[in-house]
Amino acid sequence: MKEILDIYSDYLLSSFGQTTATGLSELLGNNLSHDQITRRLGKEKLTPKAWWKIVKPIVRQIEAENGVLIFDDSISEKPYTDENDIVCWHWDHSKNSLVKGINFITALYQVNDISLPVTFEIIEKTERYKDEKTGKEKRRSSTSKNEHLRSMARHCVKNELLLRYILADSWFSSAENMRLIKEELKTEFIFAIKSNRNVALSEEDKLQGQYQKISDLGLPENEPIVVYFEKVPFLLLFLRQVFTNEDGSIGVRYLVSSDMNLTFDPLITIFKKRWKVEEYHRSLKQNASLSKSPTKTEKTQVNHFIGSLWAFVKIEMLKVKTNKNHYQLKKTLYISAIKTALDELRQLAPITLGASFSA
Repeated sequence: MKEILDIYSDYLLSSFGQTTATGLSELLGNNLSHDQITRRLGKEKLTPKAWWKIVKPIVRQIEAENGVLIFDDSISEKPYTDENDIVCWHWDHSKNSLVKGINFITALYQVNDISLPVTFEIIEKTERYKDEKTGKEKRRSSTSKNEHLRSMARHCVKNELLLRYILADSWFSSAENMRLIKEELKTEFIFAIKSNRNVALSEEDKLQGQYQKISDLGLPENEPIVVYFEKVPFLLLFLRQVFTNEDGSIGVRYLVSSDMNLTFDPLITIFKKRWKVEEYHRSLKQNASLSKSPTKTEKTQVNHFIGSLWAFVKIEMLKVKTNKNHYQLKKTLYISAIKTALDELRQLAPITLGASFSA
């Protein structure tokens, strides 16, 4: 499986349109037929455990104690693919609407400007239920995204991944996640949180159950303070960050960390690394052909996803080797392909347009 995955991931990186078994077969001079490629890619459904075995040697080369583990989810849209347990409707927060596709969660390991996906979960909506308002049958997952995060974080620690912080946005900032990371996994976290979370500003208020919404408190700007969260037994460092956007508007972000030794600058600097997961999502879709495969079965859809992960790892390590970003590397491949096509065209039609008219 590793051999075909290597060939397939190279194909995904080299492609600029739809990726198909027929297309790969033609590029290989039909040395592997469409059916052979399809059979090999569909032989077994790869799992997060299998992915760790693939990426582990590279992770071990680059990992360091200052590494951070970033959790986030995204959707690979597949509007024209038949619906199944993984290709179905999901709520897209960025679009504020339902979209059809594959919803996946990634644990992205980031250290020294290198980002590698170390594990993942694809959301499977295996349960059917009837919507009380519309009466229509819908799908849902038996496992929540926060449950997936806890399972994935446990596996990363079990695999002895070196890391200092776990980062995530507000969708993953539950009290249960905080307790797991700090108490069970013995590491630190920095989470974004929503303004409707309840906090107490003193131990006395906490003991008396006197919590208030963050939005109702006149908390200082850009100055970390100590707070108590509901259902969290340890102190937390809270920051109300106020900043100016590029368009001149004022933005506000609420951050919370289990590391009580952080000051403003390192807290902000570390959390900014979370942006790497957005770059990862974008490159996975645009440069590693994630959303460009017409695969029809769950097995081949999952294996195509892992092929895209492997393609991302390859281009990420090429970035380090060449000092070019993913888009520059992709452009290099594109220009090379166009030059090859131009040379082939000139060999097929050596007579120029001007010469043919003059004749």
